[in-house]
Amino acid sequence: MVVKGLVLVLYFALMLGIGLHVRRKITSVGDFVLGGRSIGPWLSAFAYGTSYFSGVVFIGYAGQFGWSYGVSATWIGLGNAIIGSLLAWVVLGRRTRIMTRHLHASTMPDFFEKRFGGKGVKVAASVIIFVFLVPYSASVYKGLSGLFAQAFNIDYLYCIWGMAILTGAYVILGGYLATAINDFIQGLIMLAGIGAVVMCTLNNQGGFMEAINRLSQIPSESAVTQNQLGAYVSFFGPDPLGLLGVVVLTSLGTWGLPQMVHKFYAIKDEKAIKTGTVVSTLFALVVSGGSYFNGAFGRLYVESPAAAGGYDGIVPAMLSSSMGDFLMSVVVVLVLSASMSTLSSLVITSSSTFTLDFVKDRFAKKMSDKGQMRWIRGMCVVFILLSVLLAINPGSLITTLMSVSWGALGGAFLAPFLYGLFWRGATVAGMWVSFVIGVGFAGGNAIFAWMSPINAGAVSMALSLVACPLVSLFTPKPDAQRVDFAFSCYDERVMVEEKYVLTPVEDD
Repeated sequence: MVVKGLVLVLYFALMLGIGLHVRRKITSVGDFVLGGRSIGPWLSAFAYGTSYFSGVVFIGYAGQFGWSYGVSATWIGLGNAIIGSLLAWVVLGRRTRIMTRHLHASTMPDFFEKRFGGKGVKVAASVIIFVFLVPYSASVYKGLSGLFAQAFNIDYLYCIWGMAILTGAYVILGGYLATAINDFIQGLIMLAGIGAVVMCTLNNQGGFMEAINRLSQIPSESAVTQNQLGAYVSFFGPDPLGLLGVVVLTSLGTWGLPQMVHKFYAIKDEKAIKTGTVVSTLFALVVSGGSYFNGAFGRLYVESPAAAGGYDGIVPAMLSSSMGDFLMSVVVVLVLSASMSTLSSLVITSSSTFTLDFVKDRFAKKMSDKGQMRWIRGMCVVFILLSVLLAINPGSLITTLMSVSWGALGGAFLAPFLYGLFWRGATVAGMWVSFVIGVGFAGGNAIFAWMSPINAGAVSMALSLVACPLVSLFTPKPDAQRVDFAFSCYDERVMVEEKYVLTPVEDD
């Protein structure tokens, strides 16, 4: 317990120290929200990866989907790396950076208004972001606090409030730059910790082959492969269709999440994009792939989810039975790092968006720079309080909270953001339809339970991707002058070194 406590004290001191140090460099709203658009390649890559993967993935998702799909759950990690990281950077990274800078857009709602026009766009988008990022943040608190309670024998409520105060402190002090620096440190801890976790899980079962053999002897509980042996070690697992829904939600969903896309706004230069693409992809392979692979062996450690206190308790139960005190302290810091990096990103995104795109836009158009800073910091506190209150609810399952959030935000924003960057024909009507589909389908399913939250999120994104262009084709065309101005940024000529672009030469 002394070792665990000492490690945590040192970790907390480092995070707060960075916040205090960076505070002196925050002189404007742009510095606080985007780090002055000067974030380098490694910080950009780690900021993206650590915001992507939180304690929700390591604890809640790995526990539930590892239990449901076995070793095939590793496909989720591969999908996160290829679709959620590699393709996201390749498809969205450069265009997002170019167009948002050209339009002087610092948030996603601001981008929507300047790209599409229309009354109330900013307000609607900012409210959607603030409302649906709260359950995501609550899910992170639940995943983090559950492990802390087990590792330190501290009441669950104290854990939640302690993490909320610490996260709020360094975000409010240093803004996005402090978050990016901390993300880099937290990412290094995550990479080292996940390897130790997987090794301990397998060694405690006699090694990789013995663990696989034991898992293969467990009959499937899935309706698709009922009582079949070996389903949990098969290539696509006991329920391939259900697995596909998880891959779509957790991979493609990042393309429409404001806290993820926000990372592309702050990219410094071309080198940052190239390095960020490679580093974030490798980061996802290790962290996400390792987390889901580790969760696949939960059946070897607990008899049932109920015996562990629910799906959220499976991974903590595995860790407590396979690790000593020192390694457990490393794991606690691993989950803490994963969770705090995501929390800080959520806090900044929601508070800045709500302040700049709702409060300032509707009620105080002439608000000073200092006034905006005060409002953003104040909304950070409000957002954290709402998240904590929702996380305290014992009936809230981690995966449910996160799925509702990702489904609504991905369904609402993925299509208009993607088409807005690439297609001149996207209209404001198509954008509004996407908003309605995302919020309506994912939110309605949360109330009426038509299907699982995972599948509902995947369906809402698919519907939005189809509906947005269809509606755009049959509604009034967008303002030509607005569209020409937005896309003119791609035609601007710049001088680059030949190692980046090959120039044509005449034949000898």
